[in-house]
Amino acid sequence: MIKDSENPENCLKKTLGPWSLTALGIGAVIGSGIFTVIGTAISGSKASVADWSKIPVADFLLHHSALGGRPGAGPAIAISLILVAFVCGLTGLCYAELASMIPIAGSAYTYAYATLGELVAWIIGWDLILEYAGSNMTVSVGFAAHVVDLLDWFGLHPSARWISPAYLSDGLTDLQGNTLYNPGWHFGFNIPAFLVVLLLTVLLVRGIQESAKANNAMVLIKIGAILVFVFAALGYIHPGNWHPYAPHGVSGILTGGSIIFFTYIGFDSVSTAAEECKQPQRDLPIGIITTLIVCTVLYLAVAICLTGLVPWQSMVDDAAPVVNALKKLSHLPGGHPLHWIRLVVLIGALMGMISSLLVYQLGQSRVWFSMSRDGLLPRIFSRVHPVFRTPSFSTWVAGFLVAIPSGLFDIELLADLSNIGTLFAFMLVSIGVLVLRYREPERRRGFRVPGGPVIPVLSIFFCILLMCGLPIITWFRFFIWLVIGLGIYFFYSRHRSEFAKVR
Repeated sequence: MIKDSENPENCLKKTLGPWSLTALGIGAVIGSGIFTVIGTAISGSKASVADWSKIPVADFLLHHSALGGRPGAGPAIAISLILVAFVCGLTGLCYAELASMIPIAGSAYTYAYATLGELVAWIIGWDLILEYAGSNMTVSVGFAAHVVDLLDWFGLHPSARWISPAYLSDGLTDLQGNTLYNPGWHFGFNIPAFLVVLLLTVLLVRGIQESAKANNAMVLIKIGAILVFVFAALGYIHPGNWHPYAPHGVSGILTGGSIIFFTYIGFDSVSTAAEECKQPQRDLPIGIITTLIVCTVLYLAVAICLTGLVPWQSMVDDAAPVVNALKKLSHLPGGHPLHWIRLVVLIGALMGMISSLLVYQLGQSRVWFSMSRDGLLPRIFSRVHPVFRTPSFSTWVAGFLVAIPSGLFDIELLADLSNIGTLFAFMLVSIGVLVLRYREPERRRGFRVPGGPVIPVLSIFFCILLMCGLPIITWFRFFIWLVIGLGIYFFYSRHRSEFAKVR
């Protein structure tokens, strides 16, 4: 049974209004995706037809594998972004209802525990570990690519072996199209990606906190960098790059949305602040919808300009497509002003990714901490540092869990794992709304999703639809992850949880 959300001892101070919530949401959403993953969503994969593992599930089921691996959205990424925003809007409203009912600092794990029971809570907690880890691995790889670009701006060129992942899904080429590494494994390690995660882990163990003012400043800097890029790019757009607009049709649009979906997960920071809203019935919908509208407009502006600047095919496996597009154009006659624009965008992108890494790395360690406190993981994961009063062990585990794969794998593989984990979590949250509507219809809700079961059902449907845009190999890896998690639950967690004694 969920505890009463009106118990004063369980309530937080209600200080947030709709615009504070919007700033919080924009700060969380505007991070890596707009500067990194957008390139993969536009270009897709250059795998051959024989590589069936990269075919999206939807294409496989519909026997459209002749597309040749994984299609990108091309210039139609704009439609993909609108689809993603729509799905996030549906799910965000479901998050808002649960957050207004459950008086514990929000997360999908907490909601699942309160609505769907211990087993489903374990599944979603295990899934959240994958979601947060995959997100931060992707961000750290994107961060490393931008660090390399920053060094290049100053004329420094470290060996590609130590600034690129050991595994490259589509190989690695330079700006002239020359092959540096073929697809697959090579001897190397992405040192910048590894180091940034470990450095932020040290900061989090020591208890770094971001104030509202710092968050607002970060939001302004990130938005400023985006606007500088957009206005600078307008004079260099070649409309011919937008044709064909949707080179892979509906399949490419769906796949593009599936690839870039995880970049929107920050909007749930709005809904999970329900306890601190002055008027949750009004403030939550305004905060969520405004966040999605502002972020979608910014994403659309970047996507339209980016696909107009350079051919969409040139962004395959590019973890820094925006700054690399500026770099290519700055070398052309009349393009020198873009050399300085590139520096501004680089600084804004780096700051945005650092803030995202901090927020989500903190969130991942708190999932470990919460599951341990409920008895689902060993108690050591909920051990608090005697001086810094942070879950130090969980933070270090989360740090190495992200840092090592960040040095080994490329952005395409990592983004896919994060996306399927995010979509699965969103689907379970929407199911939780339906379950509570049936089990506790009279329970007071600070916010109620309008339209009865329609919005939760639509959210579930579209989450499944976007999951079908992910490649077969990602589903296979996800099911392996879930099987491992279920094995741990039935052989360990189930017998040591807080409910074990009453079974």
